[in-house]
Amino acid sequence: MPIKTAAIIGAGIAGLTAALALARHGIASEIFEQADVLTEVGAGLQISPNASRILDTLGVLDTLRPVWLEPEEIRLVSGSSLRPIASVPCGIFALQRWGAPYGTAHRATLQKALLDAVTANALCKLHLGRHIDIKNKQALEEIARRKLDIVIGADGVWSKAHAMVPGAPSPLFSGNIAWRFSIAETQAPAMLEKTSVTAFLGPSSHLVCYPIRENAAFNIVAIVSGSSSSRDWGVAGNKAQREQMLRGFSGWNGAIRRMLEAQEPASFWPLYEMKAGRWHNGSDTILIGDAAHAMMPFAAQGAAMAIEDAFELAGMLAAHSPVEAFELYEKRRAPRIARLKQRAAFNQFAYHARGPVRIARNLVLSLRPPQRLAADMDWIYGYRAIG
Repeated sequence: MPIKTAAIIGAGIAGLTAALALARHGIASEIFEQADVLTEVGAGLQISPNASRILDTLGVLDTLRPVWLEPEEIRLVSGSSLRPIASVPCGIFALQRWGAPYGTAHRATLQKALLDAVTANALCKLHLGRHIDIKNKQALEEIARRKLDIVIGADGVWSKAHAMVPGAPSPLFSGNIAWRFSIAETQAPAMLEKTSVTAFLGPSSHLVCYPIRENAAFNIVAIVSGSSSSRDWGVAGNKAQREQMLRGFSGWNGAIRRMLEAQEPASFWPLYEMKAGRWHNGSDTILIGDAAHAMMPFAAQGAAMAIEDAFELAGMLAAHSPVEAFELYEKRRAPRIARLKQRAAFNQFAYHARGPVRIARNLVLSLRPPQRLAADMDWIYGYRAIG
């Protein structure tokens, strides 16, 4: 028997999308968030067609499109010479090939659009400032003051909902650090392309840059090898950590080095991924998004997978009992997540290649036309979630 109510732990992208997707099927949700105020940390994100298609179905895309940027292309560029290596067309091409737009925006912009839609929906109720030690569904029912059929854990890498799923995945530090900062368009160096997403590639590190139209700024993410024992994300890195970051870009083009040296402050983000584990307890609790399968950002699909997860789970819960829905969900989602993790690992190898491998990479990519490279993305961007 399909459910009537759900508890959602976490009011990030995964949790808010889940609430809207459930409401679309007439299912009410109680969303529990430990923060007193929703202020999305981080910086920009890329919303690929497989995710924007879902946002359109949920009525959120019309809010985003006037303020986000739809880049003309995704460019791969040498971090040492600044010479172009390859590109994948976006813009109108993305609409024609994948049936939905490719956009870039600040995380806060997407979260606000989702939050406004949730707040306006009578089937969604948000509980902020709930610092609860979640052990079972009953604890949430006491707060909601009504029966809740299931619990959806959408609270990220350090999920509290993990306690409700025996054998849940556990976080593993990847050995990579992401440094995030933004630069006003008026202060950005000329190498940053105002209409495109650009990935600068170099040995053991890479740099992703793209415009955030609503902020008139560029979002910059510098990813390097590093060490960390901290769970703190988004904090300003100390001097030793910044020096470690800059060493990762030694030998890069001087303009990039100067740009990185000038950034005070830059946010320090240790990157964690999830080891294999159970996504649900077989009865009334399931994990989605980063809480289930956090992955490296080398395929730029973290937010998209959270959106897909939420949408497809809601559709299955609307048609099946929780036990059946959980099994169907995992059967459909697990192969896609595994394939994307493999793609992210391959991209890391390719982006951070050294010596002869780097030369071969540049040659192979330069010989492939943009449309051929776009075809390689069909299985990601052309995916049509079932909801």
